[in-house]
Amino acid sequence: MKIIIIEDEKPAARLLKRRVEKLGFEVSEMLHSVEESVIWLQENSAPDLIFLDIQLSDGLSFEIFNQVEISSAIIFTTAYDEYVLKAFKLNSIDYLLKPVDEEELKFALEKFEKQFQSSQTSIDIDSIKKLFSTNKTQDFKERYSIKIGNSIKIIETENIECFFSENKASFIHTKENKNYLVDYSLEKIEEQLDPKKFFRINRSQIIRIDSIKEITVYSNSRLKIILQTYNESELIVSREKVTDFKKWLEQ
Repeated sequence: MKIIIIEDEKPAARLLKRRVEKLGFEVSEMLHSVEESVIWLQENSAPDLIFLDIQLSDGLSFEIFNQVEISSAIIFTTAYDEYVLKAFKLNSIDYLLKPVDEEELKFALEKFEKQFQSSQTSIDIDSIKKLFSTNKTQDFKERYSIKIGNSIKIIETENIECFFSENKASFIHTKENKNYLVDYSLEKIEEQLDPKKFFRINRSQIIRIDSIKEITVYSNSRLKIILQTYNESELIVSREKVTDFKKWLEQ
């Protein structure tokens, strides 16, 4: 039986591995991002079971299935709310709520063993992705408060051209061609924004759709974006995000 763990928090991945192996199973591999998982799954035979975190460092784990066809059984590891978890359960998919409880882990593995023995491990990823998208909160952030010296400046999201990270810090770039340090990681910012208006094109940049000035073809099947005023660095849509980016443009 071949088991892998896809989890961006390495300590959490190691803890889960120890607990799985304590129950008599062997974990073949631990992967930590969408990009790394896609490469591994393309180069290796499909595992029997995947422990899959929903939110990875470079995007939602569902992006993996846009690039690799997977027939493995999946146990989600997630911190999302109960309503979404009920949706998973209705679709015969197990989940483990973080932090992972040992008894729940044991129960999930026992359930998987029964499915494995009866070859009933197929799941409908598209329906789960749709349920997740439908039930995700729609309360998006409309403004950011930025501290400048002894003052606080309010920046409306409609006046933001993009977000970018540099030297482990995150910044807002406004339509007035100004940069402001913001006290959130890009991962957190991505969760706060309306996905119809903003798109994370790579690990370090999030852009707003009405700020796009030009899109051109770039090397290795990627795309290059030019915004109205931003010129801090090149805006390149990473190869694994190109398909979703094109869909986003047509929403």
